[in-house]
Amino acid sequence: MPVHDDRKLFEFLILEGAQAGLSWSTILNKRAAYRKAFSGFDPKRVAKYDAKKLKQLLADPGIVRNRLKISAAVQNARAFLAVQKEFGSFDKYIWQYVGGGPMNGKRKSTRDVPARTAESDAMSRDLLKRGFKFVGPTICYAFMQAVGMVNDHWMECFRYKEVKGR
Repeated sequence: MPVHDDRKLFEFLILEGAQAGLSWSTILNKRAAYRKAFSGFDPKRVAKYDAKKLKQLLADPGIVRNRLKISAAVQNARAFLAVQKEFGSFDKYIWQYVGGGPMNGKRKSTRDVPARTAESDAMSRDLLKRGFKFVGPTICYAFMQAVGMVNDHWMECFRYKEVKGR
């Protein structure tokens, strides 16, 4: 379903980056621990994390203890705040990649779902230019799916029509 809340968008951005190279179920099982570890996904608080906090996060068994991913989350919080300042909200910025509403795929099977699109490629290039980390085209497409920017529900799924109408 389409997400337009900046804090939720930040949460999905951090979780998608954490998921890179891992199964999505691993991250879903750690989601509550991530919320606690990353201050309820408050980008203002995460952007202020220092070396002491990074060390605490690296010792937290509830999250993926990857130094690059944890550092990326802090860097992404800082870049996120810069985007909010420039565009008024991250929501306004990110939804421009799909014209403000969900792109409707006409998926009949999982084979029809792409790993990336021209839109996720463009999003990735711009996010990287703005200093974001762990935002390659495939991660961006997964983010777009998670926040409802693309409707990849199968056409027979009840959610397909529900999302298509938004």
